[in-house]
Amino acid sequence: MRQARFDAQGSLIRWTEAAGDGPPRVYVHGLGAASAAYHAHIAARPELAGRRTLFVDLPGHGLSDRPADFGYSLEDHASALAAALDEAGVRGGEIVGHSMGGAVAIVLAHRRPDLVSRLVVTEANLDPNPPVKAGSSGIASYSEKEFVDGGGFARVLERVGPGWSATMRLADPLALHRSAMGLFLGTRPTMRRMLMELPVQRTYLQGALSGELPGHDELVASGVRVVTVPDAGHNVMFDNPADFVRAVAGRP
Repeated sequence: MRQARFDAQGSLIRWTEAAGDGPPRVYVHGLGAASAAYHAHIAARPELAGRRTLFVDLPGHGLSDRPADFGYSLEDHASALAAALDEAGVRGGEIVGHSMGGAVAIVLAHRRPDLVSRLVVTEANLDPNPPVKAGSSGIASYSEKEFVDGGGFARVLERVGPGWSATMRLADPLALHRSAMGLFLGTRPTMRRMLMELPVQRTYLQGALSGELPGHDELVASGVRVVTVPDAGHNVMFDNPADFVRAVAGRP
């Protein structure tokens, strides 16, 4: 396990790392998740093994610190991720981001292009004000006080089911709510606009069970490779790991 300071108080973002060759491949988890739990089985596949690999936990999640005075916006998370990659000596890495992690990866590539040579984003948030569901929009529907102190966190854990709650319950409730608000509010320019304009190789994965990807044709026209993964919903890496691995490896 390695770590890097990401704020003036000395709070630490942490990651686990496997040695290897070639451009580093960095996995970044979604809201209420943890990187190794969602991606270690993917990185171990023969098609991907042998590459230097980092599993980074964003602030407030997993192994990383959870300062109460941190903003947890997408920009804040991207700055913390940049601190980890700077400490690790990563340049021109391949960033594999799921859901919120994909949005953070897009912001990172926009702000620190020296750190990123390729993006693989899975079911990433691209637009502000998403429909109200159990994820970020559902959490953001609570006030911060209601979520942290008024039972909102417990109600969300019950609603999301045992798989997601296994990692979400390890996240700090304050960090979880502020991160959800960051996703709900989005960025300027939007994550979608940043993704379309980035001068790096970009792949967007959409689970077929999640329905049609809004703005599909516009993304493709901007040079984003959009892959609809069969037999998969939001958690493509669990639902269809073979096709997920193929996409991360850059194979047709």
